[in-house]
Amino acid sequence: MKPDWDKLMTAFKDSKTQLIADVDCTTEGKPLCDANGVKGYPSIKWGDPADLQDYQGGRDYTTLENFAEEKLKPICSPANIDLCDDDKKEQIKKYMAMSEADMDAEIAKYEKMQVDAEENFKTEVAKLQENYQKLSADKDAALAAVKDAGLGLIKSVKTAKKSGSDEL
Repeated sequence: MKPDWDKLMTAFKDSKTQLIADVDCTTEGKPLCDANGVKGYPSIKWGDPADLQDYQGGRDYTTLENFAEEKLKPICSPANIDLCDDDKKEQIKKYMAMSEADMDAEIAKYEKMQVDAEENFKTEVAKLQENYQKLSADKDAALAAVKDAGLGLIKSVKTAKKSGSDEL
């Protein structure tokens, strides 16, 4: 992916509205990566710098270039309110009227919802994993019981009968 990413950065280096960059999350870029929820490498984030989103598309040059051309453009935000629909304008107006403490509380509420969603996901995946292990063990035991009940022996006898050997 790195060669395609470097090619993409070069292709968009003179853009006034699209920034294609990379950040080393293991060195001086670590605080930026931590603040934006980067958990694995390489990660691609896009959108408003104050609200970066995870990129979910393909990682070849053509797909990345098409995404950049279609999606990396000015979007609805307080700085670009003219690009917002009426609902978003109302939402921005509501937030602009809030005190900083109220905004912090609202942000904390939403961030807690994200943490709760992640924790619920991890808990449920652990349950699925536990269930999978039990089902796998049950299946192995059932297959062993079938074999022990005589499946292998009856197949052997059948083969022997077909070959004309009735020796015991």
